Amino acid sequence: MAHPRTLIALAIALSGLLAAPAFAQTAAAQAAATAAAAPAGLYQALGEKPGITRLMDDFVNRVVKDPRIGGHFKDVKPAALKESLTDQICQLSGGPCKYEGADMKSAHADMDINKGHFNALVEVLQSAMDAQGIPFAQQNRLLALLAPMHRDVITTR
Repeated sequence: MAHPRTLIALAIALSGLLAAPAFAQTAAAQAAATAAAAPAGLYQALGEKPGITRLMDDFVNRVVKDPRIGGHFKDVKPAALKESLTDQICQLSGGPCKYEGADMKSAHADMDINKGHFNALVEVLQSAMDAQGIPFAQQNRLLALLAPMHRDVITTR
């Protein structure tokens, strides 16, 4: 049986699957909406930019090696991915960073990502957060911010 923490995290990540599809937004509109929605203190709870950088280093190192989803990252430069994800998580969590990468729909359009891939990514992220000592409540706060992205990341139904 799956660990209860994993089930809770996956439930949060998948909660948006039953919601009605959102209208497409520009990256700037998404950033503004997310900045307003960032839970108070999450950026600090993640260790601010140095903590987020460590988390994304760990996460990317794990995800590129994961047999379930690593193949999706074969043509990606890990250092660039780490930097982009650090800026994105920093901004999403209420930090001062500015994510300037592609919107999630464009970035994942041709990647044939299904629900299983998305769930595997959530599991890898949770493992990285555990390894970095991020408390479970803070993990759930971050996952709740990321969960709505499933609409744009999952490209194969």
